[in-house]
Amino acid sequence: MGPQIVEYLQKIDASLEPFGGRFLVHGGDVEVIENKWPGHLIIIEFPDRQQVRGWYNPAGYQAILRLRTDNSQSAVIFVDGVEHPHRATDVLGQT
Repeated sequence: MGPQIVEYLQKIDASLEPFGGRFLVHGGDVEVIENKWPGHLIIIEFPDRQQVRGWYNPAGYQAILRLRTDNSQSAVIFVDGVEHPHRATDVLGQT
């Protein structure tokens, strides 16, 4: 880990706090069962899509974004979770 990634890690928690973001998965051992996985997995949970967009777009996170993007390869996606309890067949009623 280079100094820019260390700086990024030191600053990201403060950027998450105002938007209710929290790490659910942060690296750790990935046991690949099927196909290939290219590296680490990081999952950050937010209360809703509005909060994640608020976190990602303002100057707070954008100020540290380059520390990550200039020093690692990654993909960022926003995805909605499911309400609990959730059953696999619940998706059959969605369009």
